[in-house]
Amino acid sequence: MTTRREFLRRAGVLSAAPLVLPACAEPTPSVSQAGPSARPLPAPPPGDPADVARNEGWWARVAENYRVTDEVTNLEAGYFGMMATPVLEAYHAHVDRVNRASSYYARQEYGAAVGAARRRTAGALGVDPGEIAFSRNATEALQTLILQYRGVGAGDTVLYADLDYPAMQQAMNALAERRGATVATLTIPEPATRDGVLAAYEAALDANPSTRLVLLTHANNKTGLIHPVRALTEMAEARGADVIVDAAHSFGQVPLALPDLGAPFVGINLHKWVGAPVGVGLLYIRSDRLDAIAPAPGEPDSGRIDSRLHTGTTNFAVTMTVPDALDFQDAIGVERKAARIRYLRDRWVGPARQIAGVDILTPDDPDLVGAITSFRLHGDGSREGNQAVARTLLDEFGIFTVYRTGLAGGDCVRVTPSLYNSPADTDRLVAALGEMAARAG
Repeated sequence: MTTRREFLRRAGVLSAAPLVLPACAEPTPSVSQAGPSARPLPAPPPGDPADVARNEGWWARVAENYRVTDEVTNLEAGYFGMMATPVLEAYHAHVDRVNRASSYYARQEYGAAVGAARRRTAGALGVDPGEIAFSRNATEALQTLILQYRGVGAGDTVLYADLDYPAMQQAMNALAERRGATVATLTIPEPATRDGVLAAYEAALDANPSTRLVLLTHANNKTGLIHPVRALTEMAEARGADVIVDAAHSFGQVPLALPDLGAPFVGINLHKWVGAPVGVGLLYIRSDRLDAIAPAPGEPDSGRIDSRLHTGTTNFAVTMTVPDALDFQDAIGVERKAARIRYLRDRWVGPARQIAGVDILTPDDPDLVGAITSFRLHGDGSREGNQAVARTLLDEFGIFTVYRTGLAGGDCVRVTPSLYNSPADTDRLVAALGEMAARAG
């Protein structure tokens, strides 16, 4: 299997589709007043993605497709992803179309649109359309997978780590309580290495031989650590445990094909790194494992994944915009996109590691990190200390980050650059950290 290191080293050859709006997606007057329309993006420069990542002229053209506030330097792209202008304009056009046609559109035309979006998304993820269903977010998808998982009973164990997302930890706790099972937890070592992560899970599984379900996070929301999910899945399955993967931060941040994870159950966001409108994620259940997840409460078992998640009336325009977001991503190229945000990450992490008192929590191994990286100042893992760091960065330096909690080693501050950021943005962060670390020292 191709590793992420090899993936980022080889040349990326993706078609550079022109960034033009479909005929039905003409911007409304309100959109044109909100900011300039997108400029067509020229074809990506030739060369290895790592080399293209440093082509500031081309990335400036990419950045022109984002209407970015000048109130702050936003280095907190992990909450949700800003829509690029062509995606935003398409979204507004879809809203207008749905609103004009109302229930006629919903009953007569939306089925074809959501089917097309489903096929487009499944193709991008390397799976069959019948293996995915759209949700409102990754949390909804993952709660469905966890709470409706049939394979845990009295006397069994469920396992999760300190870095896993709090809502998913709570869902695992709730599943165990309902079924009379036991909860086991583990701590991801700091600093993290691939061997260290594998050893931590191996020790936890060996200590809890009754484990039947393991929650794994692929790209972690707290530190940015990318777990070796395939190896961990094989480890768990060899011991009789199933794996549910939280990939909320994966798709669009790093190259991802779901079969490469090896896991039968995955939850994903489309409004983070893919840049679709807020309010869309998806549920993945491998076709041979559908029976392991019960239908939604009160839902008859149709033998299709749709019976596992019933959201009721959905936001039609959000789902309709998913192909537009994928088109914009493909025009850039997933490998080039991943290399660019990794370059911006390395641009600040490298010099920040040299500042006395700045503790970088995320490794530099290309297989273990994408854009997200977290840090502490002078080893301070307190909530108050990290809230103060994030507040000082914003109030004194105009740099927006976010503090994260729940790590066994203490809280931290997360930094997440995106395609609208420039090297100057990350350089400002380094200068600010140097001043803050010296002040605190």
